[in-house]
Amino acid sequence: MVNLDPENIPRHVAVIMDGNGRWAQERGEDRVYGHINGVESMRKVIRAAVDCGVEYLTVYAFSTENWGRPEQEVTALMELLCKTIANETNELKQNGVRMRFIGDIQALSKEVRAAISKSEKETFQNRKLTLIIAVNYSARWEITQMVRKVAVQVRDEGLQIHDITADTVAANLVTAGIPDPDLLIRTSGELRLSNFLLWQLSYSELYFTDIYWPDFDEEAFYQAIHEYQQRDRRYGLLAKK
Repeated sequence: MVNLDPENIPRHVAVIMDGNGRWAQERGEDRVYGHINGVESMRKVIRAAVDCGVEYLTVYAFSTENWGRPEQEVTALMELLCKTIANETNELKQNGVRMRFIGDIQALSKEVRAAISKSEKETFQNRKLTLIIAVNYSARWEITQMVRKVAVQVRDEGLQIHDITADTVAANLVTAGIPDPDLLIRTSGELRLSNFLLWQLSYSELYFTDIYWPDFDEEAFYQAIHEYQQRDRRYGLLAKK
């Protein structure tokens, strides 16, 4: 394990879990096989995040664009999501992990919504780590929803246009109350954000790795944290002398 500075652990880590399909196809399997194996990687990363003191972990599980994938894959992903939530909730609860879900949840099936509601209620009191799962999420969808909310506040609640600030925007996003990610990890070698947390990632450190998600483990997570600790976060200011 790489040596980490316990005084410089990112408070919030976001992850784009990419490469499941390619990992499976390279092994002569269908893409769903990769998603199934990706669940174990998520378990490993959750454990690693808890062990090193990360407070918030956000994972990109299913984007609004993913509905355009083959119907068989989408159906399997929804079934896997339900099964994973049901299977993991008790262990996460015992380990002090709170589960939260962000995205257009109301557009999901009744079964998925029920599983999400149950897991959020059962883990609500946990404080060791908040696991935020982005499902049927896209940043453009989120920003559009935020604009609608603020427009209603201007129309019905007396909000003045000149009083709209960056804080107003943040307070009306689905991540309201959650600190912005300090670090974004994307696996599989792709170098893009894919419509994920565009507002929140403005000053996040970005870490890209060629490792496919099913091969991403605790050591790979620690390596990403180690790389983060080598960065000089300036937030648009000059480097400290």
